[in-house]
Amino acid sequence: MPAEWETHEGTWLAWPHLKDHWPGYFEPIPHVYGRMIDALSQSEKVFVCVNDAAMEQSARELLLKEQPGVVWGNVVFFRIPTNASWSRDHGPIFVRDAEGKLVITDWIFNGWGNRWPQWPYDLDNAVPGRVAEQLKLPIVHTGMVLEGGSIDVNGRGSLLTTESCLLNPGRNPTLTRQEIEANLEQYLGATHVIWLKEELKGDDTSGHIDDLARFVNPTTVAACLEENKNDENYDALKTNFELLEKSIDQDGRPLNIIALPVPKPIFREGQRCPASYANFYIGNSVVLLPTFGCKQDDPAAQILESAFPGRKIIGIDCTDLIWGLGAFHCATQQQPAA
Repeated sequence: MPAEWETHEGTWLAWPHLKDHWPGYFEPIPHVYGRMIDALSQSEKVFVCVNDAAMEQSARELLLKEQPGVVWGNVVFFRIPTNASWSRDHGPIFVRDAEGKLVITDWIFNGWGNRWPQWPYDLDNAVPGRVAEQLKLPIVHTGMVLEGGSIDVNGRGSLLTTESCLLNPGRNPTLTRQEIEANLEQYLGATHVIWLKEELKGDDTSGHIDDLARFVNPTTVAACLEENKNDENYDALKTNFELLEKSIDQDGRPLNIIALPVPKPIFREGQRCPASYANFYIGNSVVLLPTFGCKQDDPAAQILESAFPGRKIIGIDCTDLIWGLGAFHCATQQQPAA
């Protein structure tokens, strides 16, 4: 599996439509997606899944009205219906075969370990197959439950994940840690798995890595670290950070660990949301950074500027988007260049 910073053919999104994911706050969400599409279209294609012609027309009208800078030649709509809009978790995970050709790996999506039984996920689970059909790419069915947000790779063989997610009994109760690692190696080329332990408060995924720690280059990980000892995330993030400081890469070399700040706590309807600067997305020429209208926004942007020279850091307010318990990385899935 190529690293996210390697050149993309494009980025996959699913136009937002499930209002229940943002109860009472859905109205701003399509506008956030519009800003994402505008920023990404400047240097890569943006593949937008829509349920029907009416949804496509609505998306086009919003972009025409609010994002005059969109590069329309890079925006491609696909009539691939979804239940929800978190493309990182249900979308196709692209890898290269031994000859360097693109292959889609199809992992089972079961609604984050059947966390939300009131919502169907049959359409989401079918997305990789539908994409493979339309792109005419080969597809490999892994037979294992896995969401894209639960893993992060450096493109050299190392993979970051969490015990709380991949070992969750709602996903693969019959598989051992060793069997899961074997599947990660077979289908993603992950010869070295780094396991973190703790999840972010408010995260409904049982601990997706993209809210906690991310590779920013083959040897460096940016990891969230809470400074406030009274915050309920302090101990968990400290534990993860210390584990990373002791970790090595696929070649046995110590990793370089960078501390990412944690935004102010975001609450909606009395519920803490999993606000995290680690949920950034790396495009060809930009890095989409979720911001939350607090003093930590600027330091987070400066850290990513240093980590990604040559890419523009684009901060977009996610105070509403995070009520759906996800941000930019959750909403995207990269397609490497052919």
